Amino acid sequence: MSAAAGGTTSGAAGGAAGAAEGGAPGPIRVLIADDQPLVRRGLALILGPDPDVVVVAEAGDGEEAVALAHRHHPDVIVMDIRMPVLDGVGATGRIAAELPGCRVLALSTFDLDEYVVAALRAGASGFLPKDVSPEELLAAVRTVHTGEAAVAPRLLTRLLSAYVTTPAPPRSAAPVPVVGDLTPREAEVWRLMATGLDNAEIAGEMDISGSTVKNHITNVFNKLGVRDRAQAVIAAYESGIVEAARARDLA
Repeated sequence: MSAAAGGTTSGAAGGAAGAAEGGAPGPIRVLIADDQPLVRRGLALILGPDPDVVVVAEAGDGEEAVALAHRHHPDVIVMDIRMPVLDGVGATGRIAAELPGCRVLALSTFDLDEYVVAALRAGASGFLPKDVSPEELLAAVRTVHTGEAAVAPRLLTRLLSAYVTTPAPPRSAAPVPVVGDLTPREAEVWRLMATGLDNAEIAGEMDISGSTVKNHITNVFNKLGVRDRAQAVIAAYESGIVEAARARDLA
């Protein structure tokens, strides 16, 4: 393991430990995984100076990212999708299974990349292209840390309409959701999410309050057994309640 890949950003360990000892909520602990040293360093230079973020480690491939995640228990992992040894999709799947408290924010050079949907299926909580602004990256890290999906609804719709045209291979641990488990209101909220509407737009479409939309979304997540909006939308396509071609027309 190289010093750059496995090292801790200056002050990270001490800052996190100090926050833990004081009992107050500490900064968001971030692990960066990318096979390009310059990209890793650039991401660290963007995230590190923010007082709400501490970069605890950097990994050069997916296998190393999994190992360092077990060692440092980060809150958020900024994960490149295409890496050697173990790619970001495989690493995300292992982290989601082995360290469910870690949230993965996937990065890709391409806006429309089949690996992105694969990463979301594997358990990533968000996706960003690598050309986003520093402000957008920081905002996404904060969003993912709260348990929300850091994917713009219409971008997610375009990704899914381009790549999710057939169901994923059957998984015994995650059966296709049964729509009958949802109330009619919850099913409608789920359908509207999958067509690219955000919470405010769903509230307007259904003539209900924003807080009611949030309650319905929470129930949808619980009943479908998904962690966030991204996985709920993927489940909608895989269950057949929304057709990719129709979503493409709406996007």
